[in-house]
Amino acid sequence: MTQHEPAATSSFQRILVGVDFSESSTHALATARTRFPGATLRLVHVTDARVTAAPDLMGGVSAAMPDPTLLHTLEDADAARMTQLARPDEETELMVGDPVTGVLDAAGRWSADLIVVGTHAQGALEHFFLGSTAEKIVARSPIPVLTVRREDRA
Repeated sequence: MTQHEPAATSSFQRILVGVDFSESSTHALATARTRFPGATLRLVHVTDARVTAAPDLMGGVSAAMPDPTLLHTLEDADAARMTQLARPDEETELMVGDPVTGVLDAAGRWSADLIVVGTHAQGALEHFFLGSTAEKIVARSPIPVLTVRREDRA
């Protein structure tokens, strides 16, 4: 009779999952749930305030100001989506601001062991101008980051 060694446990017990409600982030969340079944998950979504900004029509150099009504509407919609996505045993956090900074700040405040984010397929021009949120998180994070890529459908 052979004795079985106990299954290795992950050193990652507090896992922050960046959520933007895309198929990629939903896949990353499913991966975190599957690969780290005993860990505590915290789902974090950062509403990018820049999407509500209107251009400065006066041609000045001041930054565009976010539309508070549209921002409030987005926050309400995001909260409803997060409620549907999160399981009862999972923590959630919703913020407004820069997604990269928000995810990293939330991970630090919560003392996360790992950040899990999905990657998006994007064209070369879009990547040149916008960069990748996942890439920026990897570059700036003081803790490990697991990037999860969804298989492309044929």
